[in-house]
Amino acid sequence: MVLSYLWLFFFIIAFIFGIIQLLFLGNAEIFSKMMENTFDSAKTGFDISLGLTGILCLWMGLMKIGEKSGMIQSAAKLLSPFFSKIFPEIPKNHPALGAMMMNIAANILGLDNAATPLGLKAMDELQKINTQKDTASNAQILFLVLNTSGLTIIPTAIIMYRLQMNAQNPTDIFIPTLIATFFSTLVGFLAVSFFQKINLLNKYILLYLGILSAFVSLIIYYFVNLPQNEMTRISTISSNFIIFSVIILFLIYGYLKKVNVYESFIEGAKEGFEVAIKIIPYLVAMLVAVGVFRTSGAMDLLIKGIKMLVENLGLNTDFVAGLPTALMRPLSGSGARGLMVDAMKTYGVDSFVGKLVCVLQGSTDTTFYILAVYFGSVGIKKTRYALLCGLIADFTGIITAILVSYLFFA
Repeated sequence: MVLSYLWLFFFIIAFIFGIIQLLFLGNAEIFSKMMENTFDSAKTGFDISLGLTGILCLWMGLMKIGEKSGMIQSAAKLLSPFFSKIFPEIPKNHPALGAMMMNIAANILGLDNAATPLGLKAMDELQKINTQKDTASNAQILFLVLNTSGLTIIPTAIIMYRLQMNAQNPTDIFIPTLIATFFSTLVGFLAVSFFQKINLLNKYILLYLGILSAFVSLIIYYFVNLPQNEMTRISTISSNFIIFSVIILFLIYGYLKKVNVYESFIEGAKEGFEVAIKIIPYLVAMLVAVGVFRTSGAMDLLIKGIKMLVENLGLNTDFVAGLPTALMRPLSGSGARGLMVDAMKTYGVDSFVGKLVCVLQGSTDTTFYILAVYFGSVGIKKTRYALLCGLIADFTGIITAILVSYLFFA
């Protein structure tokens, strides 16, 4: 519903601004430009969707190998000491744990569209052990916030968009996105822990969080001490190496477990194709709306207003052009994706803004959408503090994404 109103809002505001330019500014070409942009944006949306089809088929195929080989289940066992402490109300070996792990794995690989059905399955399993059916349980809230914080280690879809728009190094946003999404998830988890009184001093929680925090801290320390050109070069090399290593790991693990990796990959790839087809209408619709909104001059006016405010505060304004994506991200994944692509198209895919919007897109997830869909699917009406914690994670992710982008790309 939010997305429908948002989509209509873009068109109405664009139409009003077009009339103002025609009648009061004498811009006789404005509606011609808006129509031209409408068709161009529709074509861009379709072209990008075709590229997304391939990348979704690849990663959904690998996910299927991981599922059939037991690799994901093994990862779940590895995390079980940590999960048992932060989800104490979930019985040991409950089906919810496997579904949650699959969902988190899909998010980690940047497959947000594939993660949704897995998340709905996990939420349904959690609802079965929820004693108050209309009220979100502690486990459901924490699981939801982990989703809204957008923990993404490999931003697959974002890399694909950059590849489609001919970026010089499509993977150069990998390390910055990892850092931003880590802080978003960590703060989201801490916020929920505060409300649920989770004992953060537990040895398993300290161990897992300590290892992850130390890993990210070492990455930050290492890159901070590099010259700008070396930072970009090494970030790109390490990103490509890690991503390709993950692919090889899935294949080798599947082979060792006697799984027909080719047939399993094809099965998963077919599912990826179906998901990609479903995305096309949404991406085209939102790109067209954002395109006419920008062409009408409404987007420029919004950015100039924010830029003036930031200048009065004495701050650097380079990041302002990326704020529409940041503000849209908690509301609509399709909307933020459309604004991200539009910004890359307008400012250049390898510009500071072009890279910033990619990091912003990968730093957090669509809080309002996830809350509505996940809780709505199981009939939960009382969400308690889920929205507050989700927005805290979003805000952290946005601020970190901006700071990290200045560090890597300014």
